[in-house]
Order: sequence, then structure tokens, then C-alpha cells
Amino acid sequence: MSADERRQRLVKLASATVFLAAVAVAVLIVIDQSQTDGGDTSLEGVAAVRADLDGIPQRGLVLGDPGAKVTLVEFGDLQCPACRGFAEDVLPQVIESRVRGGEARIEFRNFTIIGEESVAAGAAAIAAGEQGRGWDFVELFYRNQGFENSGYVSDDFLTAVARAAGVSSIERWNRVRKSQRTIDRVAAESAEARRLGFGGTPSFAVEGPAAGGLKTLGTSGSAGDLESAIDDAR
Repeated sequence: MSADERRQRLVKLASATVFLAAVAVAVLIVIDQSQTDGGDTSLEGVAAVRADLDGIPQRGLVLGDPGAKVTLVEFGDLQCPACRGFAEDVLPQVIESRVRGGEARIEFRNFTIIGEESVAAGAAAIAAGEQGRGWDFVELFYRNQGFENSGYVSDDFLTAVARAAGVSSIERWNRVRKSQRTIDRVAAESAEARRLGFGGTPSFAVEGPAAGGLKTLGTSGSAGDLESAIDDAR
């Protein structure tokens, strides 16, 4: 190979290397921009959550007819990605097939296993529930969830979720979520989950005439499993 040919080959190799490096940088930028640390006060999914829950009674953190014979209980951590997955992919089917028609109701209870931000989020959900917007809050929080313990669960973020959920009195909501009574309730619900033997979130239990009290289900694999548990508890 002549000297000119070697120089041309080296120039081509250098050009290819620069091109591949530029592509790699572009990919990393796209990935970085597609991720979020959470805490954004411009929330996603507000209209969708409103439509999903429209017409279903709420009281506290209970969704469904108060007179329903069966209660499905979810022990969850609002920072938990797996809980978000269930909220988006599993529970909507159960809500439509069993809760909307009055066969069952579903209750959210806190099981704060991730960190202190989970406690603040759980207390905020309870406070929203006292104004009849608990499930809206839970669903919207999940849809806008950030990275665990990253600091995204700020007062501004929680307030944005509460407003979007339809909480009418933010002043009252702030007072309730910061009260020792509410913080103690979060701790009590988490302690109950541990007493029931749960080690992770989301974990489920069902209560009904044929269940013999609160029957633990653990982490269900599908909406069908939860629907069968509800049917068996009637």
C-alpha cells in the first residue's frame, strides 16, 4: 500500500469514528430528554383520570359503592414503580368490571417502604380523600411519578396534584396532610401491612362475607386474579 493510499484510509477511518461518536452523543441526549426526575407541575393524564373515575362514588381513599359487599384493599407506596404499573395496567379492568357496577369497592392504604417522601405523598393522599378526591390524587400521582427519593415530592408538586385532582380547599388540605394525626395514620397503615406479612408493594387483601375477615392475596399477577378473589369473597 502506497503512502497516499494509507493517508486516505486513515482519513476515512477518522471520519467514521467522528460520525459514530456524534451518533452516540445524539442517542444519549434523546434518552436523557425522554426521562424525567418528576416533580413537574404541568401534569399528565388529568383528563384521562377524570374520565376513568367519573360517576364512581368516593369517600376517603375508598372508591366504589359504600354498600358493596366486598372490599379489595391495596397496600401501596405512591413512589413505587410497580404500583404505578398496576394502577395503569391492572386496576382499571377491575374498576370497570367489579367496582363501577357496585359489586365491590377498592380501598388504598399506605405501605411506605421506599422513604420519607412516600410518607409525605401518602399523607397528601389521605388529605385529598377527606375532600372526596382521594382516588383522583392517587391516580394522578402515579401518572406523574418521578424517581424514588429524588426530591420530586415537593410542596409544589403535591399541590399541583391536589389541584388537578379537584381538591376544593387547598388550605384545608395543607392543614390535614401536615397534621400529626394524618402522619400517624400513614404509619399505622404501614404497620398493618407488615402485620399481615406483606413484604412489598403493591400487596392486596380482600374482605367479604365468604372471606372470613381480611384475607391476604399478596401481589396478584393479573386483573383476572383480583376479580376471582372478589367473586370468591362474596
